[in-house]
Amino acid sequence: MALLTRTLPPAGEPPRTKRSRFGGRAGIVPTIVLVLGALYCVLPVSWIAIASTKTPGELFSTFSFSPSFSGGLVGNLEALFAYNDGVFARWVLNTVLFAGVGALVSVFVSAAAGYALAKYRFRGRESIFKVILAGVLIPQIALAIPQYLLLSNLNMTGTYWSVLLPSLINPFSIYLCRIFAAGSVPDEILEAGRIDGAGEYRLFWSVGLRLMLPGLITVFLLQFVAIWNNFMLPYIMLSNEGMFPLTVGLFSLLNRGAGAASLYTLVITGSLVSIVPLIVLFLILQRYWRLDVLSGGLKG
Repeated sequence: MALLTRTLPPAGEPPRTKRSRFGGRAGIVPTIVLVLGALYCVLPVSWIAIASTKTPGELFSTFSFSPSFSGGLVGNLEALFAYNDGVFARWVLNTVLFAGVGALVSVFVSAAAGYALAKYRFRGRESIFKVILAGVLIPQIALAIPQYLLLSNLNMTGTYWSVLLPSLINPFSIYLCRIFAAGSVPDEILEAGRIDGAGEYRLFWSVGLRLMLPGLITVFLLQFVAIWNNFMLPYIMLSNEGMFPLTVGLFSLLNRGAGAASLYTLVITGSLVSIVPLIVLFLILQRYWRLDVLSGGLKG
Protein backbone atom coordinates (compact mmCIF):
# COMPACT_ATOMS: atom_id res chain seq x y z
CA MET A 1 0.00 0.00 0.00
CA ALA A 2 2.89 2.33 0.80
CA LEU A 3 4.53 1.55 -2.55
CA LEU A 4 1.27 2.30 -4.37
CA THR A 5 1.00 5.62 -2.54
CA ARG A 6 4.46 6.70 -3.68
CA THR A 7 3.79 5.97 -7.36
CA LEU A 8 0.49 7.83 -7.59
CA PRO A 9 0.67 11.60 -8.32
CA PRO A 10 -0.68 14.02 -5.70
CA ALA A 11 -4.35 14.92 -5.85
CA GLY A 12 -5.12 17.59 -8.46
CA GLU A 13 -1.86 17.03 -10.36
CA PRO A 14 -2.18 15.64 -13.91
CA PRO A 15 -0.72 12.18 -14.44
CA ARG A 16 2.84 12.06 -15.67
CA THR A 17 3.49 10.75 -19.15
CA LYS A 18 6.52 8.94 -20.43
CA ARG A 19 9.16 11.07 -22.07
CA SER A 20 9.90 10.60 -25.73
CA ARG A 21 12.89 8.50 -26.63
CA PHE A 22 14.33 11.70 -28.13
CA GLY A 23 13.83 13.57 -24.87
CA GLY A 24 12.85 17.23 -25.06
CA ARG A 25 14.47 17.58 -28.47
CA ALA A 26 11.79 15.56 -30.27
CA GLY A 27 9.91 18.70 -31.32
CA ILE A 28 13.06 20.31 -32.66
CA VAL A 29 13.65 17.68 -35.35
CA PRO A 30 10.62 18.62 -37.51
CA THR A 31 11.52 22.29 -37.11
CA ILE A 32 15.06 21.68 -38.33
CA VAL A 33 13.75 19.75 -41.33
CA LEU A 34 11.37 22.57 -42.21
CA VAL A 35 14.11 25.19 -41.86
CA LEU A 36 16.43 23.18 -44.11
CA GLY A 37 13.65 22.82 -46.67
CA ALA A 38 12.97 26.55 -46.56
CA LEU A 39 16.67 27.32 -47.01
CA TYR A 40 16.81 24.92 -49.95
CA CYS A 41 14.04 26.92 -51.63
CA VAL A 42 15.12 30.42 -50.61
CA LEU A 43 18.89 30.26 -51.10
CA PRO A 44 18.85 29.96 -54.93
CA VAL A 45 16.49 32.92 -55.22
CA SER A 46 18.60 34.90 -52.76
CA TRP A 47 21.74 34.12 -54.75
CA ILE A 48 20.08 35.30 -57.99
CA ALA A 49 18.99 38.55 -56.34
CA ILE A 50 22.47 39.16 -54.93
CA ALA A 51 24.35 38.15 -58.09
CA SER A 52 22.18 40.51 -60.15
CA THR A 53 23.68 43.46 -58.30
CA LYS A 54 27.22 42.63 -59.47
CA THR A 55 29.04 43.72 -62.58
CA PRO A 56 30.58 41.04 -64.85
CA GLY A 57 33.95 41.63 -63.21
CA GLU A 58 32.56 41.27 -59.68
CA LEU A 59 30.54 38.15 -60.40
CA PHE A 60 33.50 35.76 -60.25
CA SER A 61 35.82 37.78 -58.01
CA THR A 62 33.66 38.42 -54.93
CA PHE A 63 31.91 36.26 -52.35
CA SER A 64 28.75 34.69 -53.78
CA PHE A 65 26.39 36.04 -51.10
CA SER A 66 28.01 39.46 -50.85
CA PRO A 67 25.89 42.08 -52.67
CA SER A 68 27.42 44.91 -54.66
CA PHE A 69 26.40 48.54 -54.31
CA SER A 70 28.33 49.85 -57.32
CA GLY A 71 25.25 50.20 -59.52
CA GLY A 72 25.64 46.80 -61.14
CA LEU A 73 21.92 46.00 -61.05
CA VAL A 74 20.95 49.11 -63.02
CA GLY A 75 23.70 48.46 -65.53
CA ASN A 76 22.68 44.82 -65.89
CA LEU A 77 19.04 45.74 -66.47
CA GLU A 78 19.99 48.30 -69.12
CA ALA A 79 22.28 45.82 -70.86
CA LEU A 80 19.65 43.07 -70.64
CA PHE A 81 16.87 45.07 -72.30
CA ALA A 82 19.28 46.50 -74.87
CA TYR A 83 20.74 43.13 -75.82
CA ASN A 84 20.15 42.12 -79.46
CA ASP A 85 17.79 45.03 -80.17
CA GLY A 86 15.66 44.42 -77.10
CA VAL A 87 14.87 40.75 -77.71
CA PHE A 88 14.46 40.15 -73.96
CA ALA A 89 11.38 42.38 -73.85
CA ARG A 90 9.97 40.30 -76.70
CA TRP A 91 10.58 37.15 -74.68
CA VAL A 92 8.69 38.65 -71.75
CA LEU A 93 5.71 39.53 -73.96
CA ASN A 94 5.71 36.07 -75.50
CA THR A 95 5.70 34.47 -72.05
CA VAL A 96 2.85 36.70 -70.89
CA LEU A 97 0.91 35.72 -74.02
CA PHE A 98 1.51 31.99 -73.58
CA ALA A 99 0.86 31.94 -69.83
CA GLY A 100 -1.94 34.52 -69.69
CA VAL A 101 -4.03 33.41 -72.65
CA GLY A 102 -3.23 29.74 -72.14
CA ALA A 103 -4.16 29.80 -68.45
CA LEU A 104 -7.39 31.76 -68.97
CA VAL A 105 -8.67 29.53 -71.77
CA SER A 106 -7.51 26.41 -69.94
CA VAL A 107 -9.40 27.45 -66.80
CA PHE A 108 -12.60 28.01 -68.79
CA VAL A 109 -12.27 24.65 -70.57
CA SER A 110 -11.46 22.88 -67.30
CA ALA A 111 -14.37 24.57 -65.51
CA ALA A 112 -16.83 23.54 -68.22
CA ALA A 113 -15.54 19.97 -68.31
CA GLY A 114 -15.41 19.62 -64.53
CA TYR A 115 -18.88 21.13 -64.13
CA ALA A 116 -20.34 18.74 -66.70
CA LEU A 117 -18.70 15.70 -65.13
CA ALA A 118 -19.90 16.69 -61.66
CA LYS A 119 -23.46 17.85 -62.37
CA TYR A 120 -24.73 15.76 -65.29
CA ARG A 121 -25.45 12.06 -65.57
CA PHE A 122 -24.73 10.61 -69.01
CA ARG A 123 -23.45 7.41 -70.53
CA GLY A 124 -19.70 7.08 -70.40
CA ARG A 125 -19.22 9.74 -67.72
CA GLU A 126 -17.18 7.49 -65.43
CA SER A 127 -15.13 6.18 -68.34
CA ILE A 128 -14.28 9.72 -69.42
CA PHE A 129 -13.30 10.60 -65.88
CA LYS A 130 -11.04 7.56 -65.65
CA VAL A 131 -9.33 8.58 -68.88
CA ILE A 132 -8.77 12.05 -67.40
CA LEU A 133 -7.29 10.48 -64.26
CA ALA A 134 -4.97 8.44 -66.46
CA GLY A 135 -3.95 11.67 -68.17
CA VAL A 136 -2.99 13.15 -64.80
CA LEU A 137 -0.47 10.35 -64.33
CA ILE A 138 1.26 10.96 -67.67
CA PRO A 139 4.14 13.49 -67.45
CA GLN A 140 3.65 16.43 -69.78
CA ILE A 141 7.20 16.05 -71.06
CA ALA A 142 6.27 12.62 -72.43
CA LEU A 143 3.65 14.25 -74.67
CA ALA A 144 5.98 16.85 -76.20
CA ILE A 145 7.23 14.69 -79.08
CA PRO A 146 3.76 13.32 -80.04
CA GLN A 147 2.38 16.87 -79.94
CA TYR A 148 5.20 18.05 -82.16
CA LEU A 149 4.52 15.30 -84.71
CA LEU A 150 0.80 16.03 -84.68
CA LEU A 151 1.19 19.78 -85.12
CA SER A 152 3.90 19.24 -87.71
CA ASN A 153 1.40 17.36 -89.86
CA LEU A 154 -0.90 20.37 -89.54
CA ASN A 155 1.93 22.77 -90.51
CA MET A 156 1.58 24.62 -87.21
CA THR A 157 5.05 24.12 -85.73
CA GLY A 158 7.05 27.30 -85.42
CA THR A 159 3.91 29.36 -84.67
CA TYR A 160 2.39 30.68 -81.48
CA TRP A 161 -0.42 28.14 -81.84
CA SER A 162 2.04 25.28 -81.44
CA VAL A 163 2.68 26.39 -77.85
CA LEU A 164 -0.81 27.66 -77.01
CA LEU A 165 -2.95 24.75 -78.19
CA PRO A 166 -1.31 21.97 -76.10
CA SER A 167 -1.67 24.08 -72.96
CA LEU A 168 -5.43 24.61 -73.30
CA ILE A 169 -6.39 21.18 -71.96
CA ASN A 170 -4.94 20.05 -68.65
CA PRO A 171 -6.24 16.82 -67.06
CA PHE A 172 -5.25 17.85 -63.54
CA SER A 173 -7.14 21.15 -63.86
CA ILE A 174 -10.25 19.29 -65.07
CA TYR A 175 -9.91 16.92 -62.13
CA LEU A 176 -9.72 19.79 -59.64
CA CYS A 177 -12.67 21.60 -61.25
CA ARG A 178 -14.81 18.47 -61.05
CA ILE A 179 -14.07 18.14 -57.33
CA PHE A 180 -14.80 21.79 -56.64
CA ALA A 181 -17.99 21.82 -58.76
CA ALA A 182 -19.29 18.77 -56.89
CA GLY A 183 -18.68 20.45 -53.54
CA SER A 184 -19.55 24.10 -54.18
CA VAL A 185 -22.48 24.04 -56.63
CA PRO A 186 -25.61 22.68 -54.88
CA ASP A 187 -28.04 20.74 -57.05
CA GLU A 188 -30.92 22.58 -55.39
CA ILE A 189 -29.80 25.92 -56.83
CA LEU A 190 -29.56 24.42 -60.31
CA GLU A 191 -33.03 22.88 -60.00
CA ALA A 192 -34.44 26.22 -58.84
CA GLY A 193 -32.87 27.91 -61.86
CA ARG A 194 -34.38 25.34 -64.22
CA ILE A 195 -37.81 25.88 -62.67
CA ASP A 196 -37.40 29.63 -63.32
CA GLY A 197 -36.69 28.88 -66.97
CA ALA A 198 -32.91 29.27 -67.07
CA GLY A 199 -31.10 27.20 -69.66
CA GLU A 200 -28.09 25.01 -68.97
CA TYR A 201 -25.61 27.48 -70.47
CA ARG A 202 -27.13 30.27 -68.41
CA LEU A 203 -26.86 28.17 -65.25
CA PHE A 204 -23.22 27.38 -65.92
CA TRP A 205 -22.29 30.97 -66.73
CA SER A 206 -24.32 32.77 -64.04
CA VAL A 207 -24.39 30.20 -61.22
CA GLY A 208 -21.72 27.57 -61.69
CA LEU A 209 -18.79 29.83 -62.56
CA ARG A 210 -19.56 32.27 -59.76
CA LEU A 211 -19.73 29.58 -57.10
CA MET A 212 -16.58 27.92 -58.47
CA LEU A 213 -14.62 31.18 -58.70
CA PRO A 214 -12.36 30.67 -55.62
CA GLY A 215 -11.33 27.24 -56.88
CA LEU A 216 -10.85 28.53 -60.41
CA ILE A 217 -8.40 31.13 -59.10
CA THR A 218 -6.30 28.32 -57.67
CA VAL A 219 -6.49 26.41 -60.95
CA PHE A 220 -5.48 29.56 -62.83
CA LEU A 221 -2.43 30.05 -60.60
CA LEU A 222 -1.30 26.47 -61.05
CA GLN A 223 -1.75 26.56 -64.80
CA PHE A 224 -0.18 30.01 -65.18
CA VAL A 225 2.95 28.96 -63.27
CA ALA A 226 3.17 25.68 -65.22
CA ILE A 227 3.02 27.45 -68.59
CA TRP A 228 5.31 30.27 -67.44
CA ASN A 229 7.98 27.75 -66.44
CA ASN A 230 7.41 25.42 -69.40
CA PHE A 231 10.62 24.76 -71.31
CA MET A 232 10.46 21.54 -73.31
CA LEU A 233 7.36 22.29 -75.39
CA PRO A 234 8.42 25.73 -76.73
CA TYR A 235 11.99 24.48 -77.09
CA ILE A 236 10.78 21.75 -79.47
CA MET A 237 8.11 23.77 -81.26
CA LEU A 238 9.83 27.12 -81.88
CA SER A 239 12.93 27.96 -83.88
CA ASN A 240 12.55 31.73 -84.30
CA GLU A 241 14.37 33.58 -81.51
CA GLY A 242 11.82 36.38 -81.58
CA MET A 243 9.07 33.92 -80.58
CA PHE A 244 10.90 32.35 -77.64
CA PRO A 245 9.46 32.53 -74.12
CA LEU A 246 11.72 33.46 -71.23
CA THR A 247 12.73 29.90 -70.42
CA VAL A 248 14.00 29.11 -73.92
CA GLY A 249 15.40 32.61 -74.45
CA LEU A 250 17.47 32.55 -71.27
CA PHE A 251 18.67 29.05 -72.12
CA SER A 252 19.90 30.22 -75.52
CA LEU A 253 21.55 33.21 -73.87
CA LEU A 254 23.24 30.91 -71.37
CA ASN A 255 24.65 28.78 -74.19
CA ARG A 256 26.15 31.88 -75.78
CA GLY A 257 27.62 32.83 -72.41
CA ALA A 258 29.94 29.83 -72.63
CA GLY A 259 32.05 31.91 -75.01
CA ALA A 260 31.36 35.32 -73.47
CA ALA A 261 31.45 35.44 -69.67
CA SER A 262 29.84 38.89 -69.66
CA LEU A 263 26.55 37.29 -70.73
CA TYR A 264 26.30 35.38 -67.45
CA THR A 265 25.22 38.52 -65.63
CA LEU A 266 22.50 39.04 -68.23
CA VAL A 267 21.24 35.50 -67.72
CA ILE A 268 21.18 35.94 -63.94
CA THR A 269 19.44 39.31 -64.16
CA GLY A 270 16.97 37.90 -66.67
CA SER A 271 16.20 35.04 -64.27
CA LEU A 272 15.49 37.57 -61.53
CA VAL A 273 13.18 39.57 -63.80
CA SER A 274 11.38 36.38 -64.87
CA ILE A 275 10.30 35.48 -61.32
CA VAL A 276 9.06 38.96 -60.40
CA PRO A 277 5.70 38.61 -62.26
CA LEU A 278 5.04 35.30 -60.51
CA ILE A 279 5.68 36.85 -57.09
CA VAL A 280 3.42 39.80 -57.90
CA LEU A 281 0.66 37.50 -59.16
CA PHE A 282 0.77 35.37 -56.03
CA LEU A 283 0.66 38.44 -53.78
CA ILE A 284 -2.34 39.86 -55.66
CA LEU A 285 -4.33 36.61 -55.75
CA GLN A 286 -3.34 35.20 -52.37
CA ARG A 287 -6.65 36.23 -50.81
CA TYR A 288 -8.44 33.93 -53.25
CA TRP A 289 -6.27 30.88 -52.72
CA ARG A 290 -8.14 27.72 -51.98
CA LEU A 291 -5.43 25.34 -50.89
CA ASP A 292 -8.11 23.05 -49.48
CA VAL A 293 -9.21 22.37 -53.06
CA LEU A 294 -5.71 21.25 -53.99
CA SER A 295 -5.29 19.14 -50.87
CA GLY A 296 -8.72 17.61 -51.41
CA GLY A 297 -7.80 16.80 -54.98
CA LEU A 298 -4.63 15.07 -53.87
CA LYS A 299 -6.45 13.09 -51.21
CA GLY A 300 -9.32 12.07 -53.49
